[in-house]
Amino acid sequence: MKKVIKFGEDVDRYEIPVLNEREIRAAAGILFVFAFLSVLLAAMKGNFVLLKYFILGFLVDFIIRLFISPKYSPTLIIGRLIVRRQVPEYVGAAQKKFAWVIGLFLVLIMLVLVVFVNSYSPITGIICLICLIFLLFESAFGICLGCLFYGWYYGKKAKYCPGEVCEVNARHEIQKTSWVQLLIVLGFIAFIVMSVVLFNDAFSVKPSDLFKIIESARSK
Repeated sequence: MKKVIKFGEDVDRYEIPVLNEREIRAAAGILFVFAFLSVLLAAMKGNFVLLKYFILGFLVDFIIRLFISPKYSPTLIIGRLIVRRQVPEYVGAAQKKFAWVIGLFLVLIMLVLVVFVNSYSPITGIICLICLIFLLFESAFGICLGCLFYGWYYGKKAKYCPGEVCEVNARHEIQKTSWVQLLIVLGFIAFIVMSVVLFNDAFSVKPSDLFKIIESARSK
C-alpha cells in the first residue's frame, strides 16, 4: 500500500522523491488546451457546460495526484506516454505538491461557485485567468509559478528545480539578450499596433466562401 500511496518517486542520486518535469509539462499543456476552450466557450457563447465538465475532471485528477500518487494521475499518465522517448528531467516533488495544493484550492472554489451554485462573477473570471496563466507558464516555458511560492512560504530553497533555476549560475552566452534583440521585440510590437490601426476595418470584413468567390469570378 505504501508503494501505491506515495508522492514522488525514488531515483538513484537524488536525496528526495522526484517527479519527471517533462511529463508534468505535457500534462499541463493538455489541461491548458481544455481550460482555454472551456473559458473561451463560456466567455464568447455563454455556454458553461464544457467548463463544468473540465472542473470535475481537473478536481479528480488533482485529488489523485495529491492523495494517492502522481503516477496514477490520468493527465500525467497521458503526459508520460507522450514524452516516453525523451530523457527524464527530474524535479523535486515537494515544491510540485505545494503548487498542486494551490491548484486544488482554486478548483474547489470553482466547483462551489460554477457547478453547485451555478453562477459566474469576476471571482470565477479571475480564478480562470490565474489557472490559465499557471498552466501556460508550466507548459510553454517550464516555469512553475506555484513552485515559486514554495520558497517564499517555507523560507528555504526548493531542491532540483527545472533548468537548475534554484541554483545561482552565470548565464551562458546563448542565454544573454542584447539591446538589438530588445529593439527588435519593441519594433515587432509597434508593427502589430500599426497593423491594427491601419487594417482593422479591412480585416473586420467577414470572410466569404472560397468556392463562391471562384464561381463568381468565372461568371464575370
